[in-house]
Amino acid sequence: MKTSVIEVHTMLAVLNLDEVEKRLCDVPGVESATVNFAAGNATVRYDETRLEVADIKAIVHQRGHEPAGESVPEIEGEHQPARKVAAAPDEKAAPPPTPTPTPEAPKAAPDASKDGDHAGHEGHPAPSGQPAEPATSPAAAPEHKNHQSHHGHMAADFRQRFWISLVLTLPILALSPLLQTLVGLREAVRFPGDLYVLFGFSSAVFWYGGWPFLKGLITELKALKPGMMTLVAVAISTAYLYSSAVVFGLAGKVFFWELATLVDIMLVGHWIEMKSVMGASKALEELAKLMPSDAHKLMPDGSVKDVPLNELSVDDKVLVKPGEKVPADGTVVKGESSVNEAMLTGESTPVTKKSGGKVIGGAINGEGSLTIEVKGTGKDSFLSQVIDLVKQAQESKSKTQNLADTAAMWLTLIALVSGAGTFLVWLLFMDTELAFAIERAVTVMVITCPHALGLAVPLVVAVSTALAASNGLLIRNRGAFEGARKLQAVIFDKTGTLTEGRFGVTDTLLLAQDIDEETLRKYAASVDANSEHPIAKAIADASDAKLAVKDFKSIPGKGVEGKVDGREIKVVSPGYLREQNIELADERIEPLQAQGKTVVFILVDGKLKGAIALADIVRPEAKKAIEALRALDIRCMMLTGDNQATAKWVADQVGLDEFFAEVLPQDKAAKVKEVQARGVLVAMTGDGVNDAPALAQADVGIAIGAGSDVAVETADIILVRSNPLDVVAIVELSRATYRKMIQNLFWATGYNVIAIPLAAGALYAWGVLLSPALGAALMAASTVIVAVNARLLRLNK
Repeated sequence: MKTSVIEVHTMLAVLNLDEVEKRLCDVPGVESATVNFAAGNATVRYDETRLEVADIKAIVHQRGHEPAGESVPEIEGEHQPARKVAAAPDEKAAPPPTPTPTPEAPKAAPDASKDGDHAGHEGHPAPSGQPAEPATSPAAAPEHKNHQSHHGHMAADFRQRFWISLVLTLPILALSPLLQTLVGLREAVRFPGDLYVLFGFSSAVFWYGGWPFLKGLITELKALKPGMMTLVAVAISTAYLYSSAVVFGLAGKVFFWELATLVDIMLVGHWIEMKSVMGASKALEELAKLMPSDAHKLMPDGSVKDVPLNELSVDDKVLVKPGEKVPADGTVVKGESSVNEAMLTGESTPVTKKSGGKVIGGAINGEGSLTIEVKGTGKDSFLSQVIDLVKQAQESKSKTQNLADTAAMWLTLIALVSGAGTFLVWLLFMDTELAFAIERAVTVMVITCPHALGLAVPLVVAVSTALAASNGLLIRNRGAFEGARKLQAVIFDKTGTLTEGRFGVTDTLLLAQDIDEETLRKYAASVDANSEHPIAKAIADASDAKLAVKDFKSIPGKGVEGKVDGREIKVVSPGYLREQNIELADERIEPLQAQGKTVVFILVDGKLKGAIALADIVRPEAKKAIEALRALDIRCMMLTGDNQATAKWVADQVGLDEFFAEVLPQDKAAKVKEVQARGVLVAMTGDGVNDAPALAQADVGIAIGAGSDVAVETADIILVRSNPLDVVAIVELSRATYRKMIQNLFWATGYNVIAIPLAAGALYAWGVLLSPALGAALMAASTVIVAVNARLLRLNK
């Protein structure tokens, strides 16, 4: 099976995309298909032995959309030559492919400000004076680079159509009899044949400015699925045809100024909307920009050569100077510096990197120089995998989106029926003129367009996914992320999640009067610095002051010894004391051991001088995370293979509601299932290694501390950092995302409850009447409000 992402142009509405998906899925050889309005593409998984990209493009073309090239990431280390784009049926040439931004091929953000850069294609003529070139010509590619997305094309096209239509609207307004009367000009600007001139300008606005909507009407009717384009096209066509008939002899009044302003408002509304969608969906471009364009490669002869990223291979060594971006994932082999990974992992403070430390491509080096051995390039790089995860999450459909799509379809039918009903009621039962009835019907159909409803969810999905990724929260399963808002219990694995998975000194006890705590720690740290045992390393790390050690020896299974300042120092276990019959009568030792802590003893010249207690270090953020989750009415639990004493100590430290001790790795999934049997929605949080079955069993599986390894297959959500507070962030973001969806859906539907009666003329008797132009303005405003409200989700930090 192969997965291809096809760039699709002329997608003006969300509502008719289900038909494209259905048509693609019905094709033999296609396993799945998802059309993404926010991203402007179709993702299709198919049997490449039965189908080619050209076949898929042909189907998209049959649905009335303009397929461009296959979106194939240009991964460094896999240099790809220029590709020719096969033209879709009935096309002379399709626009050149628009590659999905990748960390190895950074692109500038779409620039909709230069008309001259907008290459023409079917349905979108090139600007005046600029001929549309064939897609295969050398000049086509540079022109297309300024419109890297479907929405970049659409925004530029709507902008151009709006400004030209607006200029054409000015003489229409000046020549309109109704407006002349309203401003007191009456017959001042009337002349023989003025209606024909008015007809000419209005025809230009109708056919040029209204063409995207007229073409959309044809597409939706072919698909037997009327939507927003149908409503707008029927409205402007009704106004145009009726007014044209009046010009050529039918009794009545013309609606040309209403037609022109209606088209202008629809165009500017779509222009603003497309720019909003571009802002919501350009997260991938921002991620791609994090990579530098070249690297300082260390050659075998010791020289340094600047090379493009696509010439880097695994095991190459590169130099990263102060202030530069790291060019690839790798391991530090020389140097020490602080590295800013904020844009990649969400870690706000720079992380110190020295020999042996891992670095991520795209991170910004601090004050020192680093020599890095490359470990990941192209598709295997952290940034490339993150971009893939963001794309997958944005392409997956929300359950709420399915509900919104159904509601939008019904709202379209309601609009058509309401428009026809309004026309008949005013004409047959209210004894009004034909022109008035037509005006009311047009206003109803325009104001009821369900475009805002169709955009309500996709834009929120795009923003929330990008926001999560920029903070080190990677969403693999969209449904699980949305379900996180309803979590009732979170189960944490202990080691590596609530604790750091390494020993740390918790207590220092003096067992003699002739020594102080600092000296005791210094003696112990000096001797233990020569040992690789985890306990010894923890004691050594606890003291910065270390002395020279002579005659270091290991006491097998019992501890270590050596001479420090001429004194014999031993750091030993309780077993050594028993073996040597050294009496231990301090009542403080037993409570420490009861907490599951490891206690070692320090002897100086054969005399017992003190003890040091160690335990797995509890993460400083763990207690805050538990408090925050409990404040959200979520029970917090812990799974661990440790004994009851150790588990209870950790649980008490962080404030857990419940814990399960002495649980073997293979039994963790059963414990999750046991909690689920209580009737609660459960999230499991672990390191993704031996927690895989439990992560899969949970309603929401969260892998924490993935670092640069984001390919945790069993996790629904991957947290790059080892910070339990990120679990809180996921829950809060899920809830905030749902609130935004509901706000948008409420506005998009509630607006119509008020708008339809007003448009139909329900308050006409009280002097309240909406014109078609005002109806269009309100409809456009509702769509823009939905788009802007989705982007406000970024305020959630």
